[in-house]
Amino acid sequence: MKLTVNLGINSYPIHIENNILSQAASYISQVFDGKRIMIISDDHVYPLYGEKLKSQLSQTYDCYHLILPHGEATKAFSTLPAIYAALLEAKISRSDLIIALGGGVIGDLAGFAASSYLRGIKLIQIPTSLLAQVDSSVGGKVAVDLPQGKNLVGAFYQPALVLIDPLVLDTLNERFINDGMGEVIKYGCIKDAELFHTLESHSSFHDLKEELPAIILRCVDIKRMVVEEDQFDTGERMLLNFGHTLGHTIEQYYNYGRESHGEAVAIGMYQLTKLAENQGLTPAGTSERILNVLRDYGLPYKCGIPLQNLTDAVRLDKKNLNNKLNLILLHEIGSSYIHPTTAEFFQRFGNIVI
Repeated sequence: MKLTVNLGINSYPIHIENNILSQAASYISQVFDGKRIMIISDDHVYPLYGEKLKSQLSQTYDCYHLILPHGEATKAFSTLPAIYAALLEAKISRSDLIIALGGGVIGDLAGFAASSYLRGIKLIQIPTSLLAQVDSSVGGKVAVDLPQGKNLVGAFYQPALVLIDPLVLDTLNERFINDGMGEVIKYGCIKDAELFHTLESHSSFHDLKEELPAIILRCVDIKRMVVEEDQFDTGERMLLNFGHTLGHTIEQYYNYGRESHGEAVAIGMYQLTKLAENQGLTPAGTSERILNVLRDYGLPYKCGIPLQNLTDAVRLDKKNLNNKLNLILLHEIGSSYIHPTTAEFFQRFGNIVI
């Protein structure tokens, strides 16, 4: 299955196919004719897939690799010097290539390094987590975290190619399958009532697995359409942030050590929709449907934090511009909208625990 993100000179193909990783070199050769490649991965993913990829590529290219610790803590500004040092040591030039082999953390981090090293070198995304396959590997948002918040230093930098192999998900532990399902559910909520109904009609990820390649394709296609319409996140693309304003602050509250990204987004989607129902901004009963689907796919819906404790972090969120905050709310399942407000939106609910 092939999709193309049409962005003029920044257009690129996305290939989704079982076992595509074993044929990666032939796809890469179609978009890259340089000499050197640096594979950036982590200590969970590289032992599983890194040498397999590197041995393919080494037949044609000078191939190097850098293995970083897994986890959100690695996606820090302070990690960048080590990446740049490895690229320089390997003599990676502007005509060479970085491959991000991993989940969302590696995709964001390697992507930002590619965007900034020598003012930008070619990037290929090979996402190995469900979350990265359905969301973060597509669309060109790359970033690192600061101690004050998530993704506060970043760029828009489109890859040259995205290769998605659903079979690599077989090696993910259950928690990170559930984590990715948080983003899948988001797509159903904001843009596709039929996708949401498909999720409702299954009882678990295991039950859903046969339909997974088609579901990944649908999520990526929604992202493709939104990115083509709004590459730089000034309008329609904001809808992809449903659940993220609260989600990012929940992640930060626990220093990225408790809820994963998809888990925090799940809590954010449900809790924000409940608050919106309270204000008459979303029809009653919408949050209940979200809650039921979150339970089916093993995702949390509450975190035990007083809402007031999150308000300061919301003010630092990069979606909070000139003290104006664009919240993403639902007209109904499958239809979303931007609700301009301020961080004070949350203060009217007092100190409720979410």
